[in-house]
Amino acid sequence: MDKLPFIQNIQNWANQYQWLEMLTSLVILVFLAFLANFIAKQIVVRGIRKLIMKMKFIHHDIFSQHSVIKRIANIVPAIVVMNGIATVPHLSTKIISLVQMAAQAFIFLTIALAISEFLNVFNLIYQHNPKSRNKPIKGYLQLVKLILYIVCGLMILGTFLQRDVFTLLAGFGAMAAVLMLVFQNTILSLVASVQISSYDMVRIGDWIEMPTLNADGDVIDMSLHTITVQNFDKTFTTIPTNKLVTDTFKNWRGMRQLGARRIKRAIFIDQASIRFISHEEQQKLRAFLLLDQYLNSKQSELDQFNQQFESQSAYNQRRLTNIGTFRAYVEFYLQQHPGINPNLSLIIRQLQPTSQGLPLEIYAFANTTVWYDYEAIQSDIFDHLMAIIPEFGLKIYQAASGADLRSLSDRPEQKQ
Repeated sequence: MDKLPFIQNIQNWANQYQWLEMLTSLVILVFLAFLANFIAKQIVVRGIRKLIMKMKFIHHDIFSQHSVIKRIANIVPAIVVMNGIATVPHLSTKIISLVQMAAQAFIFLTIALAISEFLNVFNLIYQHNPKSRNKPIKGYLQLVKLILYIVCGLMILGTFLQRDVFTLLAGFGAMAAVLMLVFQNTILSLVASVQISSYDMVRIGDWIEMPTLNADGDVIDMSLHTITVQNFDKTFTTIPTNKLVTDTFKNWRGMRQLGARRIKRAIFIDQASIRFISHEEQQKLRAFLLLDQYLNSKQSELDQFNQQFESQSAYNQRRLTNIGTFRAYVEFYLQQHPGINPNLSLIIRQLQPTSQGLPLEIYAFANTTVWYDYEAIQSDIFDHLMAIIPEFGLKIYQAASGADLRSLSDRPEQKQ
């Protein structure tokens, strides 16, 4: 009973300073919110996570990277603030209503983010299924997320405006036609941006090639409406975002990730210079270390084949040709070249003969993606091949130039 007058005096003193009572209550409310957040995340969430990790059918790596439960736990302090703010004395009704609406909006947003995170987890689990390669669901989940965020935005807007969601939808429906016309490009760009990010079509730093818009270079900027490409001649090309979805373009990212770049170029051989090679020429070509093994194995193969047809004419028997020997030499040479990746495709093939000669195409991969080094490797290979072709009795086709025609016309006529 002796303490009652003391407590009464404290209350009387506190009533004189209402702001102090209000501040003390706010501090207590914030402390309770932090305490509820600590209990929810450090005790409840950890306990549920440990329980999930003990389940064998759960993908532990996926759940460790994406925590849906942790996002849901953010609702707890918001609920404490939303219900406790009304108990703070001497606080105006408008401030209480504003704080409650903000807490409720935060709860809506947290639920939307938690559902979105759950959809990400579901997509990652589905990707472990072999059928996911032929039937991906990422696009459908992106559409669900878009609808979810729209509904969440309407609910938050309805909370602050104190209107029903269906009333807002009716109001927006009347303006839909006008909004579609005014924001047509923005809507198309937004949808294209979602598709580009969903399918990982383009990233900043990718080398893309789009001939229809004269774009051939690196992507340096990506915004909602445009994508900027710096071409190799240091000019800039601005591409509308939706063009990357509607038009065709080439992305060289795979080449850079592989670390190798393809060489695909042909040498046109004069078809009049293609012939069989004699025994003496074979002995001469054995001086090339790369051809010794090929000539031995090829000759034994031909001898074994020709023994089965000894009665036939010599013209019908198989013999070594200079073009086939040169093709084998090119293949062996490229296999030994330090600038060629030996683990990727290496093909030396003849294409369809044309009026410009017989194309002998080289299909290989340089072991670098650096432009300067790639061109140096390619030039070095063709410098060597063009210089060594005469050793095989072959000629490179070259159309007659004006100087060739003048030399023929200036040649003195032979007397009959």
